[in-house]
Amino acid sequence: MPAHNLSRFADGATSHPMAPRLPDLAMLLVAAVWGTSYGVAKGALVFYPVLGFLAVRFLLTFMVLLPALLRTDATGRRNALWAGLPLGVLMLGIFLCETFGLSMTSASNAAFLISLCVVFTPFAEWWLLRQRPARAMFVVASVSLLGAALLSGGYSGHWGWGDALMVAAAVLRAITVCQTTQRTRSRHVPVQALTAVQAGVIGLGSLLLALAQPGSLPPLPSLTHASAFWWACVYLVLGCTVFAFVAQNWALRHSTPTRVSVLTSSEPAFGALFAVFWLGENLSATAWAGGALIVVAALWSMAVRAGSQR
Repeated sequence: MPAHNLSRFADGATSHPMAPRLPDLAMLLVAAVWGTSYGVAKGALVFYPVLGFLAVRFLLTFMVLLPALLRTDATGRRNALWAGLPLGVLMLGIFLCETFGLSMTSASNAAFLISLCVVFTPFAEWWLLRQRPARAMFVVASVSLLGAALLSGGYSGHWGWGDALMVAAAVLRAITVCQTTQRTRSRHVPVQALTAVQAGVIGLGSLLLALAQPGSLPPLPSLTHASAFWWACVYLVLGCTVFAFVAQNWALRHSTPTRVSVLTSSEPAFGALFAVFWLGENLSATAWAGGALIVVAALWSMAVRAGSQR
């Protein structure tokens, strides 16, 4: 669903007959898009260092969404800044922990440890929002984590700084979804304006960190000799950032952090499918079983939502 349609729906079109299902469907689509992002981002990083790439990606996102921020009324803009500045700092922390954590541990360890977010989120929701998730959601989260363990191969090797950073990223993800709910549900915060502020904080923060390291920020890749880098940026900006962030910010107004976390935890399954059908990689029978469990957990989460509305 286009970002402007989501924004219109969030601003009051809750009588739509698909309204009860739209948050779940939106987050599954976000998970599918995010599942493809790792391979695309990995290709872009061949041309440019991590912090510089993050700065390019999120500053471009900010420029795309700046008109929406400027069109927002004074109250909406003030609320977007009030919510978006701290949320942007949290998300910058997530990206930094994930990026540097991945560089210091194995891909399988990273994939498994970041999946701990799905277990941390129910407790974060209980602690930060004083809202205990349905008991079934704890079971759903555990099934999803088991699926992630089978899909990624689980945790292996000795504990190191990279593993600690991935766990920190998982904790920050859980806190961020709860804080997003807390800061946007009771205020008029236009989702596109909020996303613009978040992207600006992440982009500017990445740029400042890159510039703080002398010689670490080379000239941008040229359009003629590194077109793959810029096509990757276009996809990541429009699909994995503008659409995905707007959709998640919107869904958290109409769903719970735990359910959103469970649905986005299907991201590794979509990533594995992308690797098989697009990149030609092979999956073991155990990995396929793990992917199936993640899908079951996502569908179970949607069933729990439907049951609670009867």
